[in-house]
Amino acid sequence: MANPGYGKRLAGDEDPHADPDFAHLSPREAEIAVFVDHLEDGHAMGHKVLAAHHPRYGQQAMRTSLNRLAGAGHLRWIREHITVEDNTMRWVTRTYWSRTRRSEAWWEEFARERDGRIVPGDLRSGLARTDEPELPDPEAEPEADPQADPQPDPDSATSYLTLAGIREADPRMSLSEADCRSLASLAGEWLARGATPGDITRAVTEGLPATVNNPGGLARNRLENKMPPKKARIRQKAAPRRARVTRAVMACMDCDADERTTEIKGGLCPDCRAEFEAAVAAEEAGQLDAGYVPDTFLAAPEVHAVDTWVDVPRRAAEVREAAGLRPRVERAL
Repeated sequence: MANPGYGKRLAGDEDPHADPDFAHLSPREAEIAVFVDHLEDGHAMGHKVLAAHHPRYGQQAMRTSLNRLAGAGHLRWIREHITVEDNTMRWVTRTYWSRTRRSEAWWEEFARERDGRIVPGDLRSGLARTDEPELPDPEAEPEADPQADPQPDPDSATSYLTLAGIREADPRMSLSEADCRSLASLAGEWLARGATPGDITRAVTEGLPATVNNPGGLARNRLENKMPPKKARIRQKAAPRRARVTRAVMACMDCDADERTTEIKGGLCPDCRAEFEAAVAAEEAGQLDAGYVPDTFLAAPEVHAVDTWVDVPRRAAEVREAAGLRPRVERAL
């Protein structure tokens, strides 16, 4: 699985499952399309990760097939600019998958619809979609929390009446009106900590001496010394920060360039598409000698000794030269 909020995201509004879902694809691409379609939402979508989990195809085959699935209208990278309510900003790249084949115009409209979406700022649930509920308005008055500890009220009628009624439980503790008012805050704290009026009465009257000369002072001493412990507060989960998608652009699935600097068609920029088509044409024409394939390109790496070494950047440059393409310029990260 990818980090929360990343990985495979469903484009939505798809047709029901059917046998001809991927009939327009070659056997290899159809097999990988079924594999990707059955991955759960949020699964990592890098070609290395998928190759590590697929039983038949390695990294090169997986990368080529993902490009072909993008060209067929099933897969896109969309980069979105997120502005959080604390005024922080970031770019987030999402991988969107559609079992239903989509046109280039459909994907372009899908990307434009991301603009203005309200999303959680911490990205835990990924990008907002039309079926996701709106987050609560931060300006709205918060509802009372039933788990929060109530605050003691010195003038509470319950506290006063509880103290005034103690004389009925034991005449030796006949508290005056002044005593009841001065002790109401302590009684209120008892009630706030979960005690009942009966608990207060018992704490004040149990084990009294034969004669009580100062009922108010004795009641204060007992209410203070026998105070029950505070209830443990339940830690509340922080509400997600509000954020908004302020811009959405298509991104190249190979070099990560986006529409701000180049044209994206079929999920690829012109340079990556030309390189991809040249490599596929050369492979189909049998012009490339497969030679030694490093273990990292195999689905299940094996340990074995080899006497040859392949310079991958040089081989890629030879392919581009054979296809009549200009040398690739490395982009600064």
